[in-house]
Amino acid sequence: MELNDFIENFSEQFEDTDSSEFTPDCEFHQLDEWSSLTGMAIIAMIKTKYSKTITAKELKDCETIDELYNLIVNK
Repeated sequence: MELNDFIENFSEQFEDTDSSEFTPDCEFHQLDEWSSLTGMAIIAMIKTKYSKTITAKELKDCETIDELYNLIVNK
């Protein structure tokens, strides 16, 4: 799994946010479009595309896309 591919898959969960917003340092909880529903979509995407399971708490504890990526890589 490559970080750029993960960022692309992550950004696909957002309909209205410009893709340029999604960088490794993006604090995704601060995005206007972020919601609990988006969080559930991220968890489902990770399960489907990467066969990894994360909890809502783990997602909440990650501040940036890079932190989330590293969490998944290390599972």
